[in-house]
Amino acid sequence: MSYRDLDRPPLDAAALRSALSGPGRFWSEVVVTAETGSTNADVADAARAGAPEGTVHTTDQQTAGRGRLDRTWTSPPGSGAIVSVLLRPDAVPAARWVWLPLLAGLAVDATVHECGVESGLKWPNDVLVDGRKIAGILLERVETSDGPAAVIGVGLNVSLRRDELPVPAATSLSLEGATETDRTIVIRSLLRNLEALYRAWSASGGDPAAGIRDSYIRRCVTIGSRVRVMLPRDEVLEGQASGIDDSGRLLVDGRAISAGDVTHVRPA
Repeated sequence: MSYRDLDRPPLDAAALRSALSGPGRFWSEVVVTAETGSTNADVADAARAGAPEGTVHTTDQQTAGRGRLDRTWTSPPGSGAIVSVLLRPDAVPAARWVWLPLLAGLAVDATVHECGVESGLKWPNDVLVDGRKIAGILLERVETSDGPAAVIGVGLNVSLRRDELPVPAATSLSLEGATETDRTIVIRSLLRNLEALYRAWSASGGDPAAGIRDSYIRRCVTIGSRVRVMLPRDEVLEGQASGIDDSGRLLVDGRAISAGDVTHVRPA
């Protein structure tokens, strides 16, 4: 990436590695690139090649990013905090891995708050500011010779300007008057928040009753609102979102809705 925009300096790879990785630290390797197709795809490839838990890939520009349901998205160079991590929660039953994207949402939400912006979580995997999307999260399970691994990707809008927003219902840290928009600092904060939450979750064996579920419910703006849920085969469910069950599913009028079965969740 050519550095022409004073508001969008390239990531400081040395600073990230110094702050996050090294002997005895959770983040085992921090890979910083000027451009890549998809950081999630890069981490998935690294996982299959035997990379350890704690491998991180981040980039100044992602040209083939993917979201939930294989939706694609791109953003201008240097405008977002784009980061993917490799986790190997071997001590956690596979059925509880559904909490990983919700856990990542809590980490992003905490990071946005640390940047001086009030945000909340939209179930299952978006971070919102006054109803506008500032970040999205994607979880992928990867089969490797060392067993299954989880790849979590985060895309947080940092310096997107109004005329660069992909949709009117999006926003960025800079548009919301954030006190911090240096992507190197934002990514450092995000990874530290994610590490703390993941360590606690892993130590509990992924038990949602060990704090993650209650924390998510407190931060989730979906709960308590009337929602319209688009399901496969054009089924529509409308009702009151009342909570999250132990499997991370949204409860709508007593019916448990899995993230994998949802196309959209919108206010009714």
